[in-house]
Amino acid sequence: EDKYTDKYDNINLDEILANKRLLVAYVNCVMERGKCSPEGKELKEHLQDAIENGCKKCAENQEKGAYRVIEHLIKNEIEIWRELTAKYDPTGNWRKKYEDRAKAAGIVIPEE
Repeated sequence: EDKYTDKYDNINLDEILANKRLLVAYVNCVMERGKCSPEGKELKEHLQDAIENGCKKCAENQEKGAYRVIEHLIKNEIEIWRELTAKYDPTGNWRKKYEDRAKAAGIVIPEE
């Protein structure tokens, strides 16, 4: 089965999540509002597919990283989370699944 490239698997997620400027640069890339780094371009190319197929083509570490990012956004950057889900999951099918998983991990999701 096809998997996503592992070329960028050594990217430092903690550094990105801890640095709002870096995080916003990635968000602007996937929201088509700004320039994309090579890593951002790769992310943007696969984001819709990964969301819709539940990260089936993700390697294990990519899936773990995806959930780490999702949980960080829900917990600390809810506006970014809502903006991304509005674009990439307009029906809300996957948002509920990911938010339920976050709740199970003890993350409180603010009401809209």
